[in-house]
Amino acid sequence: MFLLNQHPDYRKPLDPADAETLGLTAAEEVERYLTYRDNHAPTPLDTLPTLATELGVGAIHIKDEGFRLGLGSFKALGGSYAVIRLVLEEASRHLERPVDIAELHAPKVRAAAAGMTVACATDGNHGRSVAQGAQLVGAKAAIFVHSGVSDERVAAIARFGAQMIRVEGTYDDSVAEAAWVATEKGWTVVSDTSWPGYERIPGLVMQGYTALVREALRQLPEPPTHVFVQAGVGGVAAAVAGHLALALGNQRPTFVVVDPARAACLFETARAGHPVKIKHGEPTVMAMLECYEPSLVAWRVLSRVADAFMTVDEEDAVAVMNRLARPRGNDPAIVAGESGGAGLAGLTRAAADPKIRTALTLDEASRVFVINTEGATDPERYEELVGMRPDAVATTFRGADV
Repeated sequence: MFLLNQHPDYRKPLDPADAETLGLTAAEEVERYLTYRDNHAPTPLDTLPTLATELGVGAIHIKDEGFRLGLGSFKALGGSYAVIRLVLEEASRHLERPVDIAELHAPKVRAAAAGMTVACATDGNHGRSVAQGAQLVGAKAAIFVHSGVSDERVAAIARFGAQMIRVEGTYDDSVAEAAWVATEKGWTVVSDTSWPGYERIPGLVMQGYTALVREALRQLPEPPTHVFVQAGVGGVAAAVAGHLALALGNQRPTFVVVDPARAACLFETARAGHPVKIKHGEPTVMAMLECYEPSLVAWRVLSRVADAFMTVDEEDAVAVMNRLARPRGNDPAIVAGESGGAGLAGLTRAAADPKIRTALTLDEASRVFVINTEGATDPERYEELVGMRPDAVATTFRGADV
């Protein structure tokens, strides 16, 4: 399914609060924070020339977030950044003065962190980031996971010392449970989705994602003409679209939001013109995108700066995983998890449809940017779908455009 943005706010300026959250100054501050992370390094930007030729576009560049901060996904930029910001704010209240990131490991800051418990719901990647951030600063973490989260993903979070809490039902059920329990216990919810009255912390999470856009703009030979980004609740799509709109202005690229057909909450929200909660149906293989209600902050941004919304099917996502693992021509091999290549799957589907190509002005001159949002965060599931172990794929040729 494909839909052009028809919202009344389309192409209007971002809400001032969102512009401040996703703007250049904020993004520079995120990058400054990252310099204090021991394992920080820019993630690779790879070029897919053979696939670009096959799809009839000028160039495809893919940002590989499978290498981000040792966590294997872009989520490493959001949850941990928000936790660090919140701890520094708590320390500032205790010490009655501003506390900078440079003081993160000072005894008085760690003492403030020790009294905090951060909580969130997760499909896997966001919870890992929040747990890592809590461990980094000396806070406690309680992570809520729904019944569809694999044991391997749960174990990957628990290794950071987090308390793991299983919740029956879907991701949205775990979000509600996390919010309720945290309120009862006085914990701080660090969610990547927002709801009425809860926007600032999800905004900080989105702010963390702007770092990958800044890196990409420095790595790209030219700004992209088209961007396809996958969406769960919409956080990363909104962060990328919002920052590109602010950074590039009238030269911003055409931006397409890509949903799994089985969990298309943003597509249906765009069709309705307002946030909607869709019914839970058959699970999608794109587990990190299996969300049934959009983030209010993300939708507020996307209603203004997304140009189109589309869906991809299960087989589209799996096909992209396999194509990236077994590249043709001079394309590098890339490990993409079940949700990682969904944006590229959207490009592939759009390029094959003459009506969508025309609607997006997608042609041989188009320079397309996509994000591999995760590597093999569940290696067993990856091997099941691709027929190769992720470490075997990772040791084959990689492109040099880093």
